[in-house]
Amino acid sequence: MLVSGSELFQAAKKGGYAVGAFNLNNMEILQAIIEAAEEENSPVFIQASQGGIKYAGIEYIAGMARVAAEKARIPIALNLDHGTSFTQVAQCVRHGFSAVMIDGSKHPFEENIALTQKVVEVAHPNNVSVEAELGKIGGVEDDIVVDAADASFTDPKEAAEFAERTKVDALAIAIGTAHGVYKGEPKLDFKRLEEIAAITDVPLVLHGASGISDEQIRKAVPHGITKINIDTDLRVAFSQAIKDLLAKKPDEIDPRKILGPARDAMKEVARTKMRLFGSAGRA
Repeated sequence: MLVSGSELFQAAKKGGYAVGAFNLNNMEILQAIIEAAEEENSPVFIQASQGGIKYAGIEYIAGMARVAAEKARIPIALNLDHGTSFTQVAQCVRHGFSAVMIDGSKHPFEENIALTQKVVEVAHPNNVSVEAELGKIGGVEDDIVVDAADASFTDPKEAAEFAERTKVDALAIAIGTAHGVYKGEPKLDFKRLEEIAAITDVPLVLHGASGISDEQIRKAVPHGITKINIDTDLRVAFSQAIKDLLAKKPDEIDPRKILGPARDAMKEVARTKMRLFGSAGRA
Protein backbone atom coordinates (compact mmCIF):
# COMPACT_ATOMS: atom_id res chain seq x y z
CA MET A 1 0.00 0.00 0.00
CA LEU A 2 1.16 3.49 -0.85
CA VAL A 3 1.44 5.80 2.17
CA SER A 4 2.72 9.28 2.85
CA GLY A 5 6.39 9.43 3.73
CA SER A 6 5.46 11.19 6.97
CA GLU A 7 3.87 7.97 8.23
CA LEU A 8 7.12 6.09 7.75
CA PHE A 9 9.20 8.90 9.26
CA GLN A 10 7.11 9.15 12.41
CA ALA A 11 6.81 5.40 12.93
CA ALA A 12 10.58 5.00 12.55
CA LYS A 13 11.31 7.86 14.94
CA LYS A 14 8.94 6.41 17.52
CA GLY A 15 10.25 2.87 17.04
CA GLY A 16 13.94 3.75 17.03
CA TYR A 17 14.79 2.34 13.63
CA ALA A 18 15.48 3.67 10.13
CA VAL A 19 13.67 2.93 6.87
CA GLY A 20 15.73 2.16 3.80
CA ALA A 21 15.25 4.35 0.74
CA PHE A 22 16.31 2.62 -2.45
CA ASN A 23 16.57 4.22 -5.88
CA LEU A 24 14.86 2.61 -8.84
CA ASN A 25 15.56 3.02 -12.54
CA ASN A 26 13.83 -0.02 -14.02
CA MET A 27 11.43 -2.86 -13.27
CA GLU A 28 14.03 -5.31 -11.98
CA ILE A 29 15.33 -2.87 -9.38
CA LEU A 30 11.80 -2.17 -8.19
CA GLN A 31 10.97 -5.87 -7.98
CA ALA A 32 14.13 -6.54 -5.99
CA ILE A 33 13.32 -3.82 -3.47
CA ILE A 34 9.67 -4.81 -3.02
CA GLU A 35 10.38 -8.54 -2.76
CA ALA A 36 13.00 -7.91 -0.11
CA ALA A 37 10.65 -5.62 1.84
CA GLU A 38 7.80 -8.12 1.74
CA GLU A 39 9.97 -11.05 2.80
CA GLU A 40 11.48 -8.97 5.62
CA ASN A 41 8.09 -7.43 6.51
CA SER A 42 9.71 -4.01 6.29
CA PRO A 43 8.36 -0.58 5.36
CA VAL A 44 10.31 0.96 2.52
CA PHE A 45 10.91 4.12 0.51
CA ILE A 46 11.27 3.60 -3.21
CA GLN A 47 12.63 6.71 -4.80
CA ALA A 48 13.43 8.17 -8.18
CA SER A 49 16.14 10.72 -8.76
CA GLN A 50 16.15 13.26 -11.56
CA GLY A 51 18.29 10.87 -13.58
CA GLY A 52 15.92 7.98 -12.92
CA ILE A 53 12.92 10.02 -14.04
CA LYS A 54 14.76 11.21 -17.14
CA TYR A 55 15.77 7.64 -17.99
CA ALA A 56 12.48 5.81 -17.41
CA GLY A 57 9.96 8.64 -17.66
CA ILE A 58 7.82 9.85 -14.78
CA GLU A 59 4.76 8.02 -16.12
CA TYR A 60 6.58 4.70 -16.05
CA ILE A 61 8.10 5.37 -12.62
CA ALA A 62 4.75 6.34 -11.12
CA GLY A 63 2.93 3.51 -12.90
CA MET A 64 5.34 0.81 -11.77
CA ALA A 65 5.27 2.12 -8.21
CA ARG A 66 1.48 2.22 -8.17
CA VAL A 67 1.25 -1.40 -9.31
CA ALA A 68 3.83 -2.47 -6.73
CA ALA A 69 2.03 -0.62 -3.94
CA GLU A 70 -1.34 -2.10 -4.86
CA LYS A 71 0.04 -5.64 -4.76
CA ALA A 72 2.30 -5.26 -1.73
CA ARG A 73 1.30 -6.03 1.85
CA ILE A 74 3.81 -3.59 3.34
CA PRO A 75 3.71 0.24 3.49
CA ILE A 76 5.55 1.92 0.63
CA ALA A 77 6.32 5.59 0.04
CA LEU A 78 7.22 6.78 -3.46
CA ASN A 79 9.75 9.58 -3.11
CA LEU A 80 11.36 12.14 -5.39
CA ASP A 81 15.06 12.05 -4.53
CA HIS A 82 17.02 15.31 -4.78
CA GLY A 83 14.45 17.41 -6.55
CA THR A 84 15.93 20.81 -7.32
CA SER A 85 12.94 22.85 -8.50
CA PHE A 86 9.41 23.63 -7.43
CA THR A 87 8.17 22.67 -10.91
CA GLN A 88 9.67 19.20 -10.63
CA VAL A 89 8.14 18.70 -7.20
CA ALA A 90 4.70 19.78 -8.45
CA GLN A 91 4.99 17.34 -11.34
CA CYS A 92 5.72 14.47 -8.95
CA VAL A 93 2.81 15.41 -6.70
CA ARG A 94 0.49 15.40 -9.75
CA HIS A 95 1.72 11.93 -10.71
CA GLY A 96 0.97 10.41 -7.31
CA PHE A 97 4.28 10.52 -5.47
CA SER A 98 3.64 10.29 -1.72
CA ALA A 99 6.92 11.95 -0.69
CA VAL A 100 9.27 14.53 -2.18
CA MET A 101 12.76 15.71 -1.34
CA ILE A 102 13.63 19.27 -2.28
CA ASP A 103 17.37 19.88 -2.33
CA GLY A 104 18.00 23.58 -1.86
CA SER A 105 21.35 23.03 -0.16
CA LYS A 106 23.23 24.83 -2.93
CA HIS A 107 21.33 28.03 -2.10
CA PRO A 108 22.05 30.45 0.74
CA PHE A 109 20.23 29.62 3.99
CA GLU A 110 17.30 32.03 3.51
CA GLU A 111 16.77 30.99 -0.12
CA ASN A 112 16.78 27.33 0.90
CA ILE A 113 14.12 28.08 3.50
CA ALA A 114 11.97 30.04 1.01
CA LEU A 115 12.12 27.26 -1.60
CA THR A 116 11.35 24.58 0.97
CA GLN A 117 8.42 26.55 2.39
CA LYS A 118 6.96 26.85 -1.11
CA VAL A 119 7.24 23.09 -1.59
CA VAL A 120 5.63 22.38 1.79
CA GLU A 121 2.70 24.62 0.85
CA VAL A 122 1.85 22.49 -2.19
CA ALA A 123 2.83 19.08 -0.82
CA HIS A 124 1.20 18.94 2.61
CA PRO A 125 -2.38 19.65 1.42
CA ASN A 126 -1.96 16.61 -0.86
CA ASN A 127 -0.73 14.37 1.99
CA VAL A 128 2.76 14.33 0.50
CA SER A 129 5.70 14.51 2.90
CA VAL A 130 8.62 16.87 2.36
CA GLU A 131 12.29 16.17 3.02
CA ALA A 132 14.83 18.96 2.68
CA GLU A 133 18.61 19.17 2.88
CA LEU A 134 20.82 21.46 4.93
CA GLY A 135 24.58 21.35 4.48
CA LYS A 136 26.23 20.11 1.31
CA ILE A 137 26.84 16.39 0.88
CA GLY A 138 29.81 15.72 -1.37
CA GLY A 139 29.92 13.46 -4.41
CA VAL A 140 27.75 12.96 -7.49
CA GLU A 141 23.98 12.42 -7.54
CA ASP A 142 22.94 12.39 -11.21
CA ASP A 143 23.16 16.07 -12.30
CA ILE A 144 24.17 17.31 -8.83
CA VAL A 145 27.92 17.47 -8.30
CA VAL A 146 29.49 18.72 -5.06
CA ASP A 147 33.27 18.79 -4.90
CA ALA A 148 34.87 17.68 -1.62
CA ALA A 149 36.16 21.22 -1.14
CA ASP A 150 32.62 22.60 -1.40
CA ALA A 151 31.00 20.04 0.91
CA SER A 152 30.00 21.47 4.28
CA PHE A 153 28.63 19.93 7.46
CA THR A 154 25.21 20.87 8.81
CA ASP A 155 25.19 23.49 11.55
CA PRO A 156 23.02 22.24 14.47
CA LYS A 157 21.54 25.67 15.28
CA GLU A 158 20.69 26.27 11.63
CA ALA A 159 19.08 22.82 11.48
CA ALA A 160 16.78 23.67 14.38
CA GLU A 161 15.79 27.02 12.85
CA PHE A 162 15.32 25.48 9.41
CA ALA A 163 13.04 22.73 10.72
CA GLU A 164 10.95 25.17 12.75
CA ARG A 165 10.44 27.68 9.94
CA THR A 166 9.82 25.24 7.09
CA LYS A 167 7.76 22.57 8.91
CA VAL A 168 9.47 19.83 6.89
CA ASP A 169 8.74 16.20 7.68
CA ALA A 170 12.40 15.20 7.53
CA LEU A 171 15.81 16.79 7.15
CA ALA A 172 18.81 15.35 5.32
CA ILE A 173 21.98 16.37 7.10
CA ALA A 174 25.66 16.42 6.15
CA ILE A 175 27.76 14.67 8.79
CA GLY A 176 30.46 13.06 6.68
CA THR A 177 28.71 10.96 4.04
CA ALA A 178 29.06 11.38 0.27
CA HIS A 179 27.20 10.26 -2.82
CA GLY A 180 28.79 7.60 -5.01
CA VAL A 181 31.77 5.36 -4.31
CA TYR A 182 34.03 6.41 -1.43
CA LYS A 183 37.74 6.86 -2.12
CA GLY A 184 38.67 6.35 1.54
CA GLU A 185 36.97 5.13 4.69
CA PRO A 186 34.18 7.57 5.61
CA LYS A 187 33.86 8.63 9.23
CA LEU A 188 30.64 10.15 10.50
CA ASP A 189 30.60 13.13 12.86
CA PHE A 190 28.52 11.62 15.67
CA LYS A 191 28.98 14.59 17.96
CA ARG A 192 27.36 16.82 15.35
CA LEU A 193 24.57 14.28 14.85
CA GLU A 194 23.88 14.19 18.58
CA GLU A 195 23.78 17.98 18.74
CA ILE A 196 21.32 18.21 15.86
CA ALA A 197 19.08 15.49 17.30
CA ALA A 198 19.12 17.18 20.72
CA ILE A 199 17.75 20.53 19.55
CA THR A 200 15.24 19.49 16.89
CA ASP A 201 12.48 16.89 16.77
CA VAL A 202 12.48 16.54 13.00
CA PRO A 203 13.30 13.04 11.69
CA LEU A 204 16.81 12.99 10.24
CA VAL A 205 17.98 11.43 6.98
CA LEU A 206 21.35 9.99 6.02
CA HIS A 207 22.27 10.27 2.35
CA GLY A 208 25.20 8.55 0.67
CA ALA A 209 25.09 5.59 3.05
CA SER A 210 26.44 3.02 0.59
CA GLY A 211 29.93 2.19 1.82
CA ILE A 212 29.35 3.32 5.42
CA SER A 213 30.37 0.57 7.85
CA ASP A 214 27.67 -1.43 9.60
CA GLU A 215 29.09 -0.31 12.93
CA GLN A 216 28.62 3.38 12.09
CA ILE A 217 25.09 2.76 10.79
CA ARG A 218 24.13 0.97 14.01
CA LYS A 219 25.49 3.89 15.99
CA ALA A 220 23.72 6.55 13.88
CA VAL A 221 20.19 5.13 13.98
CA PRO A 222 19.57 5.60 17.73
CA HIS A 223 20.52 9.27 17.36
CA GLY A 224 17.54 10.25 15.23
CA ILE A 225 18.34 8.84 11.78
CA THR A 226 15.00 7.57 10.44
CA LYS A 227 15.69 7.19 6.71
CA ILE A 228 18.86 5.93 5.05
CA ASN A 229 19.46 6.26 1.31
CA ILE A 230 21.02 3.40 -0.63
CA ASP A 231 21.77 3.53 -4.35
CA THR A 232 25.42 2.76 -5.11
CA ASP A 233 25.33 -0.61 -3.33
CA LEU A 234 22.44 -1.69 -5.55
CA ARG A 235 24.27 -0.54 -8.67
CA VAL A 236 27.39 -2.46 -7.70
CA ALA A 237 25.40 -5.65 -7.07
CA PHE A 238 23.49 -5.19 -10.33
CA SER A 239 26.56 -4.69 -12.51
CA GLN A 240 28.66 -7.39 -10.82
CA ALA A 241 25.95 -10.01 -11.26
CA ILE A 242 25.68 -9.23 -14.95
CA LYS A 243 29.47 -9.30 -15.39
CA ASP A 244 29.66 -12.66 -13.63
CA LEU A 245 26.84 -14.12 -15.73
CA LEU A 246 28.29 -12.98 -19.04
CA ALA A 247 31.77 -14.15 -18.05
CA LYS A 248 30.36 -17.66 -17.64
CA LYS A 249 27.94 -17.44 -20.57
CA PRO A 250 29.29 -14.86 -23.05
CA ASP A 251 26.81 -15.95 -25.74
CA GLU A 252 23.73 -15.43 -23.57
CA ILE A 253 21.25 -13.06 -25.26
CA ASP A 254 18.06 -13.57 -23.22
CA PRO A 255 17.54 -10.40 -21.14
CA ARG A 256 15.54 -12.38 -18.59
CA LYS A 257 18.45 -14.71 -17.94
CA ILE A 258 20.84 -11.76 -17.72
CA LEU A 259 18.72 -9.45 -15.57
CA GLY A 260 17.26 -12.18 -13.35
CA PRO A 261 20.51 -12.82 -11.45
CA ALA A 262 21.04 -9.06 -11.16
CA ARG A 263 17.61 -8.72 -9.58
CA ASP A 264 18.40 -11.49 -7.11
CA ALA A 265 21.70 -9.84 -6.17
CA MET A 266 20.04 -6.48 -5.51
CA LYS A 267 17.33 -8.16 -3.47
CA GLU A 268 19.94 -9.60 -1.12
CA VAL A 269 21.55 -6.18 -0.70
CA ALA A 270 18.19 -4.60 0.13
CA ARG A 271 17.33 -7.41 2.55
CA THR A 272 20.64 -7.02 4.38
CA LYS A 273 20.17 -3.27 4.69
CA MET A 274 16.66 -3.61 6.08
CA ARG A 275 17.94 -5.89 8.82
CA LEU A 276 20.84 -3.55 9.54
CA PHE A 277 18.58 -0.48 9.75
CA GLY A 278 16.20 -2.25 12.14
CA SER A 279 13.15 -1.93 9.87
CA ALA A 280 12.72 -5.69 9.30
CA GLY A 281 9.56 -6.87 11.01
CA ARG A 282 8.24 -3.30 11.45
CA ALA A 283 5.73 -3.16 8.59
